[in-house]
Amino acid sequence: MAQRINSVQKATVNREIACLKNMFTKAVQWGYASVNPVREVKLFKENNTIVRYLTSKEQQMLRACCREHLRPIVITALNTGMRKLEILNLKWANVDFDLKLISIIETKNNEIRYLPMNETLTEALESVKKYAYSPYVFCDNNGNHYGDIKKGFSSALKRAGITNFRFHDLRHTFTSYLVMSGVDIRTVQELMGHKSIEMTIRYAHLSPGHKQSAVKCLDSYLKGKNSVQVSTQKAQERILSLVAI
Repeated sequence: MAQRINSVQKATVNREIACLKNMFTKAVQWGYASVNPVREVKLFKENNTIVRYLTSKEQQMLRACCREHLRPIVITALNTGMRKLEILNLKWANVDFDLKLISIIETKNNEIRYLPMNETLTEALESVKKYAYSPYVFCDNNGNHYGDIKKGFSSALKRAGITNFRFHDLRHTFTSYLVMSGVDIRTVQELMGHKSIEMTIRYAHLSPGHKQSAVKCLDSYLKGKNSVQVSTQKAQERILSLVAI
């Protein structure tokens, strides 16, 4: 870890150590090793507070610059927060147009996740060409689901003039707009499939404008309270004047 940190980011080192830990865990389970020597290794503390997400204008530009096969994939990511592999492995059997619900069976946490479909996503999926011999939603003309879309996505970003952005940031974009729209953190956590609430809370700071609107609520409350106090005081003065008469 000490050597790797000189050439790569902390996040990269952590992913490598996590992979190594998992490999040794499997080795122990399968009888190839007696102990996991990496189990107690502490990961680097990462700075996850800075999250890249698309503005409304950037979203429009990206959708417009996507090729026909890529556009519904991007729309799915922006409207569900699904991870790239979850999207590419999505099957028609897990898309319910009647209930407008997507069932994510193969998840990172190995827990089934259910995601509601809004109108934008429903229209996008209904436009996807279906192949009778393929169970996958997103596939090529041979019915094989896409192994990777990195090249096509990179080209779309370039045409849209969007820099410093990864496909995974579409997931960040989905989460950010939920938070900015006032959706409670617990609901966001469920939609994202986060194991811990801490993973979701880091998005809460993303909208200064949203915070400003929240603070403005105090103005209405305090003004209303002051108004009640003034009215009460005037009523008391009126009563005293009548008693004096």
